[in-house]
Order: sequence, then C-alpha cells, then structure tokens
Amino acid sequence: MSCGRRGRGSQHSPPDRPIHGGGGARAAAPPRHFRRQVKRGGSAEAANLLAAMRRAQEGRGRGWPRGRFPAWRGPESQSKMKANQGRSCTREREFEYKFSAGNQRFVLTVPLKFPVQENVSHLHGRLMLLHNLPCFIENDLKQFLSKFIEEETIKDYDREAEAALEAVKSGKVDLGYLADAWAKAYKETTLEHANPEEPSWDEDFADVYHDLIHSPASETLLNLEHNYFVSISELISERDVELKKLRERQGAEMDKVMQELGKTLTDQDVNELAAQHFECQQDLENKWTSELKQSTAIQKQEYQEWVIKLYQDLKNPNNSSISDEIKVQPSQLRESEEGNGRIYEEQRQLEESFTIHLGAQLKTMHNLRLLRADMLDFCKHKRNHRSGVKLHRLQTAMSLYSTSLCGLVLLVDNRISSYSGIKRDFATVCQECTDFHFPGIQKQLEIVQKVVFSARAQRSSKSKRHPDSLNRDGGSEDKSKNIERNQSNILPGEFYITRHSNLSEIHVAFHLCVDDNVRSGNITARDPAIMGLRNILKVCCTHDITTISIPLLLVHDMSEEMTIPWCLKRAELVFKCVKGFMMEMASWDGGISRTVQFLVPQTISEEMFYQLSNMLPQIFRVSSTLTLTSKH
Repeated sequence: MSCGRRGRGSQHSPPDRPIHGGGGARAAAPPRHFRRQVKRGGSAEAANLLAAMRRAQEGRGRGWPRGRFPAWRGPESQSKMKANQGRSCTREREFEYKFSAGNQRFVLTVPLKFPVQENVSHLHGRLMLLHNLPCFIENDLKQFLSKFIEEETIKDYDREAEAALEAVKSGKVDLGYLADAWAKAYKETTLEHANPEEPSWDEDFADVYHDLIHSPASETLLNLEHNYFVSISELISERDVELKKLRERQGAEMDKVMQELGKTLTDQDVNELAAQHFECQQDLENKWTSELKQSTAIQKQEYQEWVIKLYQDLKNPNNSSISDEIKVQPSQLRESEEGNGRIYEEQRQLEESFTIHLGAQLKTMHNLRLLRADMLDFCKHKRNHRSGVKLHRLQTAMSLYSTSLCGLVLLVDNRISSYSGIKRDFATVCQECTDFHFPGIQKQLEIVQKVVFSARAQRSSKSKRHPDSLNRDGGSEDKSKNIERNQSNILPGEFYITRHSNLSEIHVAFHLCVDDNVRSGNITARDPAIMGLRNILKVCCTHDITTISIPLLLVHDMSEEMTIPWCLKRAELVFKCVKGFMMEMASWDGGISRTVQFLVPQTISEEMFYQLSNMLPQIFRVSSTLTLTSKH
C-alpha cells in the first residue's frame, strides 16, 4: 500500500505527497492509520521512521524548490558539464525506490538528470540526509540507485550510438572525415602508434649545462661568461660616452640659441632645433641598441655551440686535448678597465642573521636576514677583482637548474615596461651581460604584455556578460573601470615574473605592482601589496624558490614622510604578515627550510636599522643557543 499519490515534484504538487526527490520543501505527512499503529505499540522501525518524517516536516528539508534535488557539483564536475553541453543533450529520468517499514510501504521519487555527473556515493548520501531515510535501507538504496544510473546511462549511450549510425547511413556525416578523426585519435592515444616526444633544444642545452657546471669544466664556463660580460660592458661604456658627448654638444647649441632668442631667432627656431636634437639622440640610441642586440645574439649562439661541443668532447675518453684546454683557460680571464666608471662596489654595510623555528607541532627551521642594501646589488656583477667572478657566480650557476632557486621582489608601477625608475635600472643591469639560457628582458616583457592583454580582455568580456560576478568575487566597480581604461596595465597587488641566468645572485625577479598608497602609513594586512607578497611566497613554494629577498618597508627609497614611527609600524606589519605566510608554507610545500632576506634602503640610519633588528626576534621565534658546561 502506498503512502500517498505518486508523481513528479513540481511547484503545483500537493503537500501530502510521498517522500519525494524534489528537495523536500515539505516532507510527506504519514497516514493516519500509520500514526495510530505507532500509538498502539507498532514496530520500532515504524516509530523511528515516523520521528524522522516529523523532523523533516518541521523544516529540515526546506530551502530548495520543489521538484528538484539539489545535487552538489564541484569545480571539476562543473567543467565536465560545460564540456558535455555541446555534445549531448540533458535528459531527466525519474528514479523510484520502494521500501517497507513494518506493515507500511513507502515510495521515494527523485528526478535525476542524465548524464549524471555526481559521484553515486555523494548522491546517495544526500538522499539519505535530506529525506531522513531510515538506516536499514541505506545499502539497498545505494545498490538500487547505482543499478538505475548504470542502466539508464547505457540506454542513453545506445540511443546516441544508434543516432550516430543512422547519420552515417543517411549521409549526414562524411565517412572520410570520420575515418581521419578516428585514425588521429587512435594514433595519439595508443602508445605503439604515437610519435615519440623528442626533447627540445632548450631542454638538451639545460641538461648539458647542468652536467658541465658540476664538473671540472665549471671554471672554464664561468671565465668564458665573464669575458663575454666584459665585452658587452665595454660596448655599453662606449655608447654612454657617445651619448654624453652628444648631449653636451646639443646643450651648448641650445644655450647659444636661447641667447639669441628674441633677437635673431624665434620660438619656432628653438622648437626646430629641439626636434633635431631629439631625432639625433634617437638615431644614435637605435644604432647602439641594434649593435648590442646583434652582439648578444652572436655571443649566445657561440656560447651554446661551444658548450655542446665541449660536452661531446668530454664524453670522448680518447680526447685529452680538452682537459689541457680546461687547465689553461683560467689564465685567459680578461679584466675590465677600472677607469670606465661602471664598476660596482659591494655596499652591504649592515647585516643581521637569525634562525627561527615555525610550526605548531612539526617545526621547520628558516633563516632570516636583515640587510641595509640596494635591491639591485643582488643583480650587479662585481668585476673589480679576479676572484669575484667565481665567488658571486659559481653558486648561482650551479643552482640554475635545481630545486633551490633565488628570487627577488621589485616594486614597480602598473605599466609593463623598462623606461623609468627601478625598472630601467634593472633592465640596464640585465642588458650588461648576455643571457645564454632565457630570452632577454625586453622579449620577456613583450610576452608578459600579450598575456596580460589577453587575460584582461577575457575578464572584461566576462564582466560584461555577468555584471554581478565582480562583486561576488570580491571585485569592485573601480577595478572594472581600471581594466576598461587600459587593458595592458596591471593592478596593485598583481605581479609578473622574469627569469634570468645572467645576474649575480638571483634567478627569478618578481615585479610586484604597487601604488602611492604604500607610502602612506595606514595600510593594513589586506592591502594589495601585502596580498601580493603572500601570492609571491606561494609561487616560491610551488616552484622551488628557497631564497627570496623582500623590501621590508615596501619602498626602495626613503622620503621625508618616512619617519621613525612610520618605519617601525610598517616593519612590524610586514614582519607579522610574512610570519603568517611562512606558517602557511608548511601546508603548501610540506615544511621546507627557506631563507627570507628583508632589505631596507641604504639611506636608512644605523639607529633605525638596529631598532628593526631588535624587533625581528620579538615577532619571530628565534632559536636560542644552549651552553653546556661540565661539572668538575
């Protein structure tokens, strides 16, 4: 005997329908004779079922529209649903399950959409929970539900297969195209017919370089790189001298013209002369840019060919001339001219190091360093003495293709370029030495610009289709207006990454976009710059960057408004936020020991530096030394 009328759940279904799959806006009321049976001492199963149905009737199943079962879909399932929307139509089937409790019979009716993307166990669990079904039907319901889904899915597959065969028979589908598609799919998915995946030139060169830099030939490689570096530096010095002479000559000409202004010359004459000067400067700069680009391309090709040849010769045990060449090569190290004015001196005057342990149960040891230094000191080559080549380049070169990379955070504006500020200085340092492994800085910036423009266009089109999505995702109207204003710019808190093998002590540069708000004293832990640091540390965890240098005050240069209280407040905020981010690292990478370097500008006073040094161990848990003494 059924507990009520059967039927699909809908907005017009009667409230006294049986246990239904429509989300249960209201559960079915038990029949009167069922209630009487319980009062008269009916079975325990019936009593339990009655109590469960009363709880459901009180509103535990409310909140879902009638006639629909709110099956949960994760991101993966949603992506699959979107992928299948274009290939197969969605059909709805009514799942019906009958069970008994004592002398009563009940019917569970649930509308299911096919193809079913949910896990059967999850769907079964939600049915049991939302409809408060008795536990003694749990296993039987799961078996019946699995069998129903399997049978209906097979029927849908058979129906689609018959429709496809009918399309082939009727000529709606081209047999040649179908055969080519099947052959291509079979070839790509079957191992014995698939084309072997050949390693690229970059992968081969990386493996060869990694082997050579960890061999006795490492000194030879570094000396060759240094000679190339000196050659490019001399070209840059010549360029700077010519540009300086041109500007001095043009300045003298402009002074003479300004003296004659209003007498024999007019404003138009001054403007014409200024235009001529600008054109001459552009021509000279373009000439030197082309020459430097050609020189670096030749050096890169020669270097890579020489490395491959050296590796092949070293693999030949009968070739003894190569080992002799390696022994002689160090004496051929070129020295740069000390009078060219481009020698970088190391200016790290103040430095403090700490060892800390972070973690609740499983503690991880990290190294912290506080330095007063210029951010670009980690990028510049020291070429004022012969031994500096090996000291500053050997470790960087040996860890280039390893799991212990070094990174640096540069604070930049929202334009992806190298025309002003620290971006220009960084690009100048990058261009002083040929990068033999990665594209040049300008090429990498062009790639970043294309990626940013494409991402902005996609986000803009999405926001136009779904105007409320930005607010739901934590965005704002100001962000969308900024995106529409210039899609090639990035927003505060966003960053782009460049890779380098030609810098002194770093492999990766994080270009973090900040605005003028970082110079104010009222930023919080939710500021875009702070959240950008968190995302940078997360990238470090996922990409084997074990050493990262961070500007502690979130500025590269000091200004008048940056007083001692301002510096202390900013340093405390960054210290605490970075500590929290480092504790998150344990869940990101399993607890790997890392080195975090906090840099402050060189113009900061020693008193301020030592105040920051005293603050650090108060915020982080610094490891204390233990002195052991013996009793006599």
